[in-house]
Amino acid sequence: MRGWGDWASVAWFLVPALVLFLVFVLAPIVVAVYTGFFKWGGIGPMDDFVGFANYTRLFDDEVFLGDLGRGLYLIVLSITIQLPFALFTAVLLNQRLRGRAVYRMLFFAPYILSEVVTAVLFTMIFLPGAGMADHLAGLLGLEGLQGKWLADPSTVMPTLFVVMIWKYFGFHMMLFLAGLQSIPSEILEAAAIDGAGAWRRFRHVTLPLLGPTIRISVFLSIIGSIQLFDLVWVMTAGGPNHSSETMAIAMFQFGFKRYQVGYAGAISVVLFMISLVFSLFYQRYVLRRDLSGAVTSGGGR
Repeated sequence: MRGWGDWASVAWFLVPALVLFLVFVLAPIVVAVYTGFFKWGGIGPMDDFVGFANYTRLFDDEVFLGDLGRGLYLIVLSITIQLPFALFTAVLLNQRLRGRAVYRMLFFAPYILSEVVTAVLFTMIFLPGAGMADHLAGLLGLEGLQGKWLADPSTVMPTLFVVMIWKYFGFHMMLFLAGLQSIPSEILEAAAIDGAGAWRRFRHVTLPLLGPTIRISVFLSIIGSIQLFDLVWVMTAGGPNHSSETMAIAMFQFGFKRYQVGYAGAISVVLFMISLVFSLFYQRYVLRRDLSGAVTSGGGR
């Protein structure tokens, strides 16, 4: 009876979570995969089976291939600019500075705002003719940028990336700051006694010990760039002329604007597979050492 009671307790806590997972995660995935094999507008029965035609169309579509390229563009900029900037800020705010708690709050505050609020705010800032960005560009002698921020294909992606940095770098900064504060001060003091300067202590002590945090931050940054939607949708809706479109925006456009739900389902499957394969690969080959001691077998062995 005691064994049955233990199993009942496990089921009591496990079944609700499994039901939610099945309904809101697995079921939509299955529906998307199934829908991707049909030419369907979202209304009526799915009776026009086209097999893999949606997928072949997908990889013959120059716009979708451009969406993949723009996702890669955001990933590269996030890793090479946003994360180093967040790390530099975290190292700076880890020092004994007057008012550092206020600076931490100010840098982290943009992450608390919703993506929609952030997008509306920066849409007003980059408003042609009347926005703060145009006035600032005029003061700095950059009149060539006025009115082009979100309206020109050559400037829209860099402009969106600036907004992404403002919105998300505070989150990564807090991750790095937590990692820095978990490093025992005795190790840094021992390195200083051995004659290591500030740069050598950072390069050979702080940075290796901060490795797990950096790897997690890189993972979150890449996944966020792949799945980026709401910030771009509110600011540009993928324009002008698809120059800021992402895979998630393409999926929304075809599914809810053009009523090509089968094609949108194929896009969602490709987006899911890219995220899944990357996550498994990253966990297997990058996070393997970090996770090796996180799970133990029964009895603590």
